[in-house]
Amino acid sequence: MTGPVLAVDQGTSGTKALVVCPERGVLGSGYAEVRPRHRPGGLVEADPGELYDSVLAAGRRALAEAGTDVVALGLANQGETVLAWDPATGRPLTDALVWQDRRAEPLCAELDEHAPELRQLTGLPLDPYFAAPKMAWIRRHLTREGVVTTSDAWLVHRLTGAFVTDAATAGRTQLLDLDHVRWSPRALDLYGLAGERLPEITDVAQPIGTTRAFGPEIPLTGLIVDQQAALLAQRLTAPGAAKCTYGTGAFLLAHTGERPRRGGSGLASCVAWRLAGTTSYCLDGQVYTAASAVRWLADLGVIGSAADLDPVGGAVPDSGGVTFVPALAGLAAPWWRGELRGSLTGLGLDTTAGHLVRALCEGVAAQVAELADAAAADLGTPLTTLRVDGGLTRSALLMQTQADLLQRPVEVSALPDATALGAAALARLGTDPALGADEALPPWQPAAVYEPRIPADRAAEHRARFRAAVAALPGS
Repeated sequence: MTGPVLAVDQGTSGTKALVVCPERGVLGSGYAEVRPRHRPGGLVEADPGELYDSVLAAGRRALAEAGTDVVALGLANQGETVLAWDPATGRPLTDALVWQDRRAEPLCAELDEHAPELRQLTGLPLDPYFAAPKMAWIRRHLTREGVVTTSDAWLVHRLTGAFVTDAATAGRTQLLDLDHVRWSPRALDLYGLAGERLPEITDVAQPIGTTRAFGPEIPLTGLIVDQQAALLAQRLTAPGAAKCTYGTGAFLLAHTGERPRRGGSGLASCVAWRLAGTTSYCLDGQVYTAASAVRWLADLGVIGSAADLDPVGGAVPDSGGVTFVPALAGLAAPWWRGELRGSLTGLGLDTTAGHLVRALCEGVAAQVAELADAAAADLGTPLTTLRVDGGLTRSALLMQTQADLLQRPVEVSALPDATALGAAALARLGTDPALGADEALPPWQPAAVYEPRIPADRAAEHRARFRAAVAALPGS
């Protein structure tokens, strides 16, 4: 079956939908905002109804703009966001606990002696970022009713009635046996979730069910977690290359082949995708706050929006000695110190808005560079380039800073919505088993390439100052 497909990327701060034709490209797009609630104590919640409504609104807008029927639907999801819900009615029983939520830290502390076992079993460090700690917290503190799952399983059930999750999303729970790609009884037992009804684990491209939520009946044939969708869309389907998506957070993934690679550099090892029964794996590292750090700076009145990064930051030649650690929702890979909070140091009476913007860009870029170095160490070979996508790649200041601190070329994707395009490719693959991944993926070419403009010794100085600021965080 050929023809246009509808791809929906349900993200943290909004849902983007595209109608994609294999011959004519993007025919229509739609967007619906989502506003998660940030509460004291590191709590981040979302209204499940708002998530579902955003999927419908964005999808319907894309279809209306395209003015054509589609043959399939692909859905990308947030990954580690969880909720409890009634499988008989689809009614949410709790708010959605967003991936940034830190309330399960005490639960993780209780399991600290089992952290090495869990990491070997699931590939993931013990951290409330992942789904299982939040699922266990819901069972302890909110409800024992219904099922507790990642948000994709609930969305798919609302759309089609099926009770499934894909292999890549299952790998974000810390309940998946990484080597065998099946639910782990041992991990479930450690989290107090033994006996839970869990969704069936599917390939990322296969028929799941059908939906009439957007109008005419559409088969759902593609399902994947957001960052792995972007990895696929960037055509990084073999070991040795990496991508970074700059969205709410910044997420670096490096393909490792058909065997999981458990390194010692602080990155998570997880499923990239499972296609036609064959599993591919990747290394994964995170900066929890990227665009959300920009929004924080805007909320303080330093800038108006992300569009101000370049003009405001470009008004000064450097950060004026200010150093920013972007741990506003905890310090992620490669340190995994979620209890730590961010810092701005080196402030003076001469510090301007431009210096703060520069420091923010340098802080995000420095942590991404740490992730890239960790991936290279675990892969045993340097990364030659970094492919990037996401909204913040529109900032030339941030991208140049990234190339400078990484000391490698940074290739900015010409695909502005890589995650949705990855979901679109999987929707096509799910409708046509004879189609190869290379045939289903959009052509890839960089819209811009940023080469390092500062010498290696100066980049090393910047990164040493950043690492010193991390080491000086209270509680570290």
